[in-house]
Amino acid sequence: MDQALAQITERVRAAVADQTPLRIRGGGTKDFHGRVLQGEVMDTRRLAGITSYEPSELVVTARAGTPLAELEAVLAEKGQCLPFEPPHFGPGATVGGMVAAGLSGPARASVGAVRDYVLGVSLINGKAEALTFGGQVMKNVAGYDVSRLMAGAWGTLGLLTEVSLKVLPVAPAEATLRFECNQADALRKLHAWGGQPLPLNASCWVQDGGVGTLYVRLRGAVAAVQAACKTMGGTLLDNAATAPDWSACRDHTLPWFAQRAQQPDLALWRLSLPATAPVLALPAATQPLVEWHGALRWVQAPASAGDALRAAAEAVGGSASIFVAAGAYPESASGQFDPKSAALAQIHARVKQAFDPAGIFNPGRLAAGW
Repeated sequence: MDQALAQITERVRAAVADQTPLRIRGGGTKDFHGRVLQGEVMDTRRLAGITSYEPSELVVTARAGTPLAELEAVLAEKGQCLPFEPPHFGPGATVGGMVAAGLSGPARASVGAVRDYVLGVSLINGKAEALTFGGQVMKNVAGYDVSRLMAGAWGTLGLLTEVSLKVLPVAPAEATLRFECNQADALRKLHAWGGQPLPLNASCWVQDGGVGTLYVRLRGAVAAVQAACKTMGGTLLDNAATAPDWSACRDHTLPWFAQRAQQPDLALWRLSLPATAPVLALPAATQPLVEWHGALRWVQAPASAGDALRAAAEAVGGSASIFVAAGAYPESASGQFDPKSAALAQIHARVKQAFDPAGIFNPGRLAAGW
């Protein structure tokens, strides 16, 4: 065990002994999300570095504090990538924070989520024990898939020290098409294309200046992308010009997200819906921004609209939760996760008890009481 890992393990052991809450933190780029932030900061950035990379095997292993930008740069040199496009939300994003948050970017609906690419993890649990789950191949799971359980746990189950990830080659061809249409027409187009053998990779519908615009990104074989451009129609955009816009969509720096700065009473709501859900009647200040071929809809509305937003989402089989609280972008964390059923809450509590019996890791970030 190296010095940095030994020091962190010893700090966890001491925290368990004196019941001191610890706030696990990498670059802090996602501090705006969650219920509360409390506890002594446990900085993971000293656990940095890529420990193993086998381009021919499409597997990379990195320590939790490794800058996400650094990992992506190393992969890019070999023509590979993290296809789920994890959001950075700032220059300090880390690999461990990426897995702990479990957030995916514009391509998520087509390629899968963070958890689908997690092969193995090493962590320190709430008993100061160093544990390893999974490995460096896809078919390595016997029993519970603990590695992927850590994706989206927001550090409440343990302190990640190292993760192994599946990576993929960069697609040989890419194109972005633009269509002027309202939200209903955009959803109809996306639903129709979804039933065809098209190389759909990402989509974004947004209303800017009163004009609705749908952007669709295609990725795949050269012949497939070229054929799709001919059959789908729309206006073909320059890849170099659109790449920054897709990154801005991923990191919530598009002008649509920036509008909240002028209306501090608005929260940013995240509606997770079936992709086939129709246009919803929403108590929102603006038209939503629609991603994931209709399955993800960002809404700007006050916290008081929560009941109406949840009801609208649940009516079509989805859910709604605050992603960034009103007036909190990006300084404070007071967003709320979805309410859980009593049965699901019991399961969560038992898992938490197994991994962190003293409740020292990120207390209250996911739910009140743990």
